[in-house]
Amino acid sequence: MENKTTRRDFMKSASLAGIGLASLTGSRVKASPNEQLAVAVIGIHSRGTALAEKCAQIKTCHVKTISDVDKRYWQNTVRSVANVQGKAPQAVQDFRRVLEDQAIDAVIIATPDHWHAPMAIEAIKAGKHVYVEKPCAHNPHEGELLVAAAAKYNRVVQMGTQRRSSALSQQMIADLHNGVIGDVYFAKTWYSNARPPIGFGKVSAPPAELDFDLWQGPAPRTAYRDNIHPYNWHWFWNWGTGEALNNGTHAIDLARWALKVDFPTQVTSSGGRFHYKGLDDWQCPDTQTMTAQFGDDKMIAWEGLSCNKFTPEKSGFGVRFHGTQGAIVFQDDGYTLYDKNAREIKTIGSKEIRAQSTNTVDPGVQDTHMENFLQAVSGGGQLNAPIDEGHKSVLICQLGNMALRSRTAILCDPKNGHILNNPAAQALWTRDYAPGWEPTI
Repeated sequence: MENKTTRRDFMKSASLAGIGLASLTGSRVKASPNEQLAVAVIGIHSRGTALAEKCAQIKTCHVKTISDVDKRYWQNTVRSVANVQGKAPQAVQDFRRVLEDQAIDAVIIATPDHWHAPMAIEAIKAGKHVYVEKPCAHNPHEGELLVAAAAKYNRVVQMGTQRRSSALSQQMIADLHNGVIGDVYFAKTWYSNARPPIGFGKVSAPPAELDFDLWQGPAPRTAYRDNIHPYNWHWFWNWGTGEALNNGTHAIDLARWALKVDFPTQVTSSGGRFHYKGLDDWQCPDTQTMTAQFGDDKMIAWEGLSCNKFTPEKSGFGVRFHGTQGAIVFQDDGYTLYDKNAREIKTIGSKEIRAQSTNTVDPGVQDTHMENFLQAVSGGGQLNAPIDEGHKSVLICQLGNMALRSRTAILCDPKNGHILNNPAAQALWTRDYAPGWEPTI
């Protein structure tokens, strides 16, 4: 591995100047299959710890470092990773120390949404390969920058849409693409939950273990409130992206994959904070519908119900595909095939699919997604969810939120998803950044 080290200001911020970052050439890291990849996991509350444990189980890598702005989460993750790989990772509060470490080959990003793209871009520029959780970006501008950075610096970048690596999903997509229900023209996607109200946040001093300034990072500064960390930031536009990108991304990605579509020609959305209106300061919609049309013959719809679990399919997550010769209903425990008269033909269950999977680390929903990423980094295969594909799925959800917030229907250029003749929606294409934290490539 050849490194070329440069020194420059980090993200043009005077307070961050003088950090040495490595710039690598080439697309792969390890030449020998006997060498382990060194990875770092940034953002370890909940999902990040699961990803760290997953990496520790894969023999081709080891977790060298975990990083989180809140020290309260360190001990549990360090212990759980050590129990798996036999050696404890080091823990650091500032992710910039991870980027300085030239021994680290790849970073796993599971931070709040507003950090995903800016952190991934800086990691790429530091020579790291990147696995970034969904959504890959807080806004479309960041998504385009992230795709461009991956190409410019020739880095392997995968988004955490795990169903792309699920044997169940892959078999269903193969069936659809082979014409099992004819030409697929419509996908109805949904997510439902029973999230409780979050109350009204009280301004207070942040916990002593939390570096709240670094937690905010690229986001415009606000006072700490006691109902945003560690999870409810999802429901505030300054840091989160609502249910549409929190869980809608997974379903929209499956639908777009099945329909073989890229960028929409029109996106509409309606909704709001309906269920607990007036009972808390949650900003994003808890009830939302969204439609994305592709040309004159294909469409994807999404229904998000954050606070009411009931759906006709009796499942909190799923996709219903309609084709000229029938339909398929996909849920995480299997998918059912129907003819065009709604007669059930057969059900393919996850137990059957799992029996066919060679992966013993993570069968089922998440299957070999992390393993796929690490294999691609080592030169052993192609990514199942490369960042350019991830951006396309995330953009549909972002456009849905932009349509809802601007109260307009959005017409798009089908070549790149750019907004046509809509200043109100266009104003949301990017965001305001804290001075010195604007992402650049």
